[in-house]
Amino acid sequence: MSESSIDLTPGQQRVLDFILAFQKREGFPPTHAEIARGLGFRSINAASEHVRRLRRKGVIDYSSGLARSIRVMAAGAAPSSPRGLPLIGSVAAGQPLLAEENVETHLDLNPALFRPRADYFLRVRGDSMIEAGIRPGDLVAVHRQADIREGQVAVIRIGDEVTLKRWRRRGRKVLLEPANRRLSPIEVDLRTQDVAIEGLLVGLLRLGMDA
Repeated sequence: MSESSIDLTPGQQRVLDFILAFQKREGFPPTHAEIARGLGFRSINAASEHVRRLRRKGVIDYSSGLARSIRVMAAGAAPSSPRGLPLIGSVAAGQPLLAEENVETHLDLNPALFRPRADYFLRVRGDSMIEAGIRPGDLVAVHRQADIREGQVAVIRIGDEVTLKRWRRRGRKVLLEPANRRLSPIEVDLRTQDVAIEGLLVGLLRLGMDA
């Protein structure tokens, strides 16, 4: 990647290149610990300092207190697949969401039909969002982003698991709220658990006679 308009030190460029390569390979951004380990830094603080300086230069942004929230601002977004938007089915534990093994098929739909534009579809499993009109088997359109506003519905990764829930931030904790009165919210302590926002819900497709 060339960032000729941005004055980066060799160390900062190295960190940026690692972030881009990790994102391309895994489908999500690295944590500060993974940057430190991947680049051989002696401490996580060294990686965090490089990340903070990249943020000050406007190259990246991130949400404090959230794992895997780094997003590159100076690089262009990757183009959509020529085969259409991927439809993600069951996500195997620990796999990147958009890993080829998770893609059931591709849907020939214009991403610009949704605002913001859709990057992929996710097949809904279970009835945790049924009172929001989201049924099992529905296809939800998702825009990839690592930060959302309070109360928005998003695809969220907790450790190895991926879930669709409404986001509520409570200091160092997050409540992931279902839309089903029979179910309780999932409480996540950001100090001890890894949470990553995979994307924002931007639309829904329902296939079948009762659509």
